[in-house]
Amino acid sequence: MLGPVSPPPDPGLFGPGSVTWKVHADPSMALAGVRALMLQTLHPLAMAGVVQHSHYRDDPWGRLARTGEYLAAVNFGTTAEAARAAARLRGLHARLSGVEPETGLAYRASDPELLLWVHCTEVESFLETFRRCGGRLTGGQADRYVAEQVRTAELVGVERADAPHRVDDLHAYYRRVRPLLRVTAAARETLWFLFNIPVPLPARPAWAAVASLAFTLQPRWARRLWGPVGHLVGHRGADLAATATSRSLRAMARVAPPFRGESPALHAARERLSAGSTARLRV
Repeated sequence: MLGPVSPPPDPGLFGPGSVTWKVHADPSMALAGVRALMLQTLHPLAMAGVVQHSHYRDDPWGRLARTGEYLAAVNFGTTAEAARAAARLRGLHARLSGVEPETGLAYRASDPELLLWVHCTEVESFLETFRRCGGRLTGGQADRYVAEQVRTAELVGVERADAPHRVDDLHAYYRRVRPLLRVTAAARETLWFLFNIPVPLPARPAWAAVASLAFTLQPRWARRLWGPVGHLVGHRGADLAATATSRSLRAMARVAPPFRGESPALHAARERLSAGSTARLRV
């Protein structure tokens, strides 16, 4: 008599075959994360929340590591792991509020509009950086990625109908929100810090190059908001140079630890699914 059938292994929110796994397993995501952070500085209310409540100056690498852990849990973890990570983030956001000093506007970190800004800048940065670095996606696959990521927006508190479902929706969102964006003192402070994150002296030129590349990978309109410095790299020639440099950087990263073979997060997810499938066959 057969015993109870073991349930299939949990692929998480996305799983094998998703565009999300293909994009987020790529070494270009490190560069994409810095690009997203730089782009996010342009929203005064979002930036006020970061400067007033975050300890990123005291522990920048710890903050980046925690962000990476969250993304790994949501994109590669089990459904339960993704839900727990998102619940912790929602709990943190629920406690944070304040006033943006230059506009006098009040904000709440749990405001769906601010959550949507962070979601869109991340999704667009991950997708655009992947493609600029040489990652191959058709137009349909790019739209699929944006649609898949709607689930991550819902996890943090964005209504499904409000999240972009296609690449064109991302561009439309930027057009809608651009009148609200500006370079505040908090934005300048944060951008300066991103260019000057504490690293060992020999690594400082390399980090400066990565930060400069991430800045130049932003949309032209975003670069130009920074005034003369942004206008210096806000043209097509800078775009072409950034793309060529990004492709070279990704090519080197793909043959170096820890990305040799495949990313650690993707490897762990594949191991989980493989172990679950094997155990199910043994029942």
